Amino acid sequence: MASILFKLGLFLCVFCLALSPSQSAVLSIDLGSEWLKVAVVNLKPGQSPISIAINEMSKRKSPAIVAFQSGDRLLGEEAAGLVARYPDKVFSQIRDLIGKPFKHTKTSIDSLYLPFDIKEDSRGTASFKIDDNVGSFSAEELVAMVLSYAANLAEFHAKVPVKDAVITVPPYFGQAERKGLVQAAQLAGINVLSLLNEHSGAALQYGIDKDFSNESRHVIFYDMGSSSTYAALVYFSAYKSKEFGKTVSVNQFQVKDVRWNPELGGQNMELRLVEYFADEFNKQVGNGVDVRKFPKAMAKLKKQVKRTKEILSANTMAPISVESLYDDRDFRSTISREKFEELCQDLWEQSLIPVKDVLKDSGLTIDEIYAVELIGGATRVPKLQAKLQEFLGRKDLDRHLDADEAIVLGAALHAANLSDGIKLNRKLGMVDGSPYEFVLELDGPGLLKDESTRQSLVQRMKKIPSKMFRSIVHDKDFEVSLAYGSKSILPPGVTSPIVAQYDMSGLTDATEKYASRNLSSPIKANLHFSLSRSGILSLDRADAVIEITEWVEVPKKNVTVENSTIASANISLEVGANNTSEESSANLHVDDADTTNVSSKSGEEQSASDPVTEKKLKKRTFRIPLKIVEKTVGPAMSLPKASFAEAKSKLEAIEKKDAERRKTAELKNNLESYIYNTKDKLETSEEVQKISTDDERKSFIEKLDEVQEWLYMDGENASAKEFQEHLDMLKAIGDPMFFRLKELTARPAAVKQARSYLVELQQIVRKWETNKSWLPKEKIDEVLSDAEKLKTWLDEKEAEQKKTSAFSTPAFTSEDVYLELFNLQDKVLSVSRIPKPKPKIQKPAKNETDNNEEEAKSSNTTSEEKPAGSNESASASESEPEQEGSENENVDTEPKSHDEL
Repeated sequence: MASILFKLGLFLCVFCLALSPSQSAVLSIDLGSEWLKVAVVNLKPGQSPISIAINEMSKRKSPAIVAFQSGDRLLGEEAAGLVARYPDKVFSQIRDLIGKPFKHTKTSIDSLYLPFDIKEDSRGTASFKIDDNVGSFSAEELVAMVLSYAANLAEFHAKVPVKDAVITVPPYFGQAERKGLVQAAQLAGINVLSLLNEHSGAALQYGIDKDFSNESRHVIFYDMGSSSTYAALVYFSAYKSKEFGKTVSVNQFQVKDVRWNPELGGQNMELRLVEYFADEFNKQVGNGVDVRKFPKAMAKLKKQVKRTKEILSANTMAPISVESLYDDRDFRSTISREKFEELCQDLWEQSLIPVKDVLKDSGLTIDEIYAVELIGGATRVPKLQAKLQEFLGRKDLDRHLDADEAIVLGAALHAANLSDGIKLNRKLGMVDGSPYEFVLELDGPGLLKDESTRQSLVQRMKKIPSKMFRSIVHDKDFEVSLAYGSKSILPPGVTSPIVAQYDMSGLTDATEKYASRNLSSPIKANLHFSLSRSGILSLDRADAVIEITEWVEVPKKNVTVENSTIASANISLEVGANNTSEESSANLHVDDADTTNVSSKSGEEQSASDPVTEKKLKKRTFRIPLKIVEKTVGPAMSLPKASFAEAKSKLEAIEKKDAERRKTAELKNNLESYIYNTKDKLETSEEVQKISTDDERKSFIEKLDEVQEWLYMDGENASAKEFQEHLDMLKAIGDPMFFRLKELTARPAAVKQARSYLVELQQIVRKWETNKSWLPKEKIDEVLSDAEKLKTWLDEKEAEQKKTSAFSTPAFTSEDVYLELFNLQDKVLSVSRIPKPKPKIQKPAKNETDNNEEEAKSSNTTSEEKPAGSNESASASESEPEQEGSENENVDTEPKSHDEL
């Protein structure tokens, strides 16, 4: 019984832990070219399971930019305030610069009029030079700063540490971009659960609250953002599954295809307006002036053009106004929506190409598409919507999703599904595919360029994650290259299709070692690849496989040997990567010797003269791990270990400096606020004059003026410690004064509440006497005595306070009153909770006769076996069912099978 109770208790503990809400949290990050959105999954009580984390300006999206000014780093909204004044120090579009060749980066930033100072690094990518002796940063380091900012927003929102994240990427991101983004997250201290294609995030958000058990559907997700456009075809359906013994319908979706234009987005429309207004301003100024040559002027113009484009989305006319655009000249103009649409005439046709390609490749007609969901900020442009409606032949487009937040919310669902600490009740199966095809290429001595040395490894839209295996018949060390399968479909900016290169060694040594053995088949190398959940392709391991045939002694078939093991026809031996050739041979020799000894020993036990073994041909397989050394070069190369460690250290130092800067700014604001608020009270409040003398106030104001002068002179570059010291000094003077000010109203209120309770207590005692007559009189008397003591204490303290000056320390405080009052209330509560005594039950008297004594003994003996409280004079017929019940009870304690909860 004790064992059963222990197991039951253990089960209940585990069950309760399983049901208790998790205190962990995960985040999702929708990292765009211009904007950043953060969602948090947190099952904390009182919070929404999935919510958007707002920034310091209470906005639901933040600028994805980094700025540097006077040696300080600024992020998000802080950095956005510097764009127009210091365009060369505010770095934007950094997501799209990861893994890009230097030449492509240079062309991109020049086309966007971004005056960044860049140089080419050892990988052939761009390094961004920063002034103020900060140094330079790679694109991965700049993105890491933005991701760190996102993680800080999530932690501030969730109130718990958040390190696990799902980060969204556009579908056209290639291997260099994906690996670079993962490295950037690692630099930011974020554990990437997965990179998620943006269209999959939108599909998750679309399908999570729908039922596809009665109808499957094809949906196109059309996304035009700031810098790119894509269309993804997704098939939603349902399948039957068993859960807890019941058949349930489970929703799922599969990404069938995705097509994109990585160079078409909202900023292309903005650039058309920028060029139009730049030409107009140049005509107004004349004298050959070209405003495009002045970065600050272009930054101001681009900023206002964004607002003008937004106005045109809802109006047919929009103004533009730029103060001091160039040479103290203001610029003002207007543009109609019709003119804007004319400027972007070729863009409208380009915007339809991804949708057309998806439909063409799938073989589906427009009528077979259930919905075309619009996401991305640029889809709000009326002309774009009109072109899509015209092509699709529909009056209304599908806008069931939030164009800005659908992706990040869907990614949050994915993060919850991948997290170990958080599980949501709602489920939606997801099958996404690789947007690129990949091939395997081999090179080395004895390898001719033919079909065997270039093999298809990953077909386009192959399910991710996946594992791949290839076997190559070869006996010498060789090189492995992974490359995009089509040179016509490459990530933007990529000039070489190769994404990774590896040197394979150890095969030549293995061949020399085993070449003299009786090989049953040619030596080969087995290569194991994986396509991760993030869409990153890698070579995980490789083995040399050698199969030899040898004569070995085995027990005869007609000989029975107890406890002996008959060897199988194929013997597979795993040889460690660090084992030498001699060690491998020694191990093999030992294994053979052991087998022979066992056989001989068994035979001797059966017969000393008859042989019990015979020789047979056996095939043995040796698998020897090969050494893999990555030698990828160029932009596809990840940050080397040394560079990564250096970047990590550099970012940690910046984070520490930023934290100190924020703390200093906060303490400076606290000191400044204290000075202004205190001076206002001292000079205007009549209540302050009641509790302080003129000299006291005058002296304090002089001290406040002194600190204020220091604050705006020497204190401009003071440290956090200095601000705190000045604040503590002022509070040491002001706190006693403001304490007296607080007690001026708090003390009478406390006394009033205490005296009111003393009156109420008299009524409580009268109710006790009427309704709770069992309460001990001495306890009630104690309560009344304590009440009288409190009344006397209040009288004495109030009399003492009347003799005390208002400028002096009070005779007693509101806290003193509440302490006395709470002690009395606790006493009253403890007395009120005394329970009513239970009535006493008299036991029946025993009979004095001998017969009755014997019956009583017999009855007592039986009663000890019965449950407590059973009748001692129970008849025999009544006791029998109890015995049966007891037997049933024993049966019930046997273990039963239950469905697992």
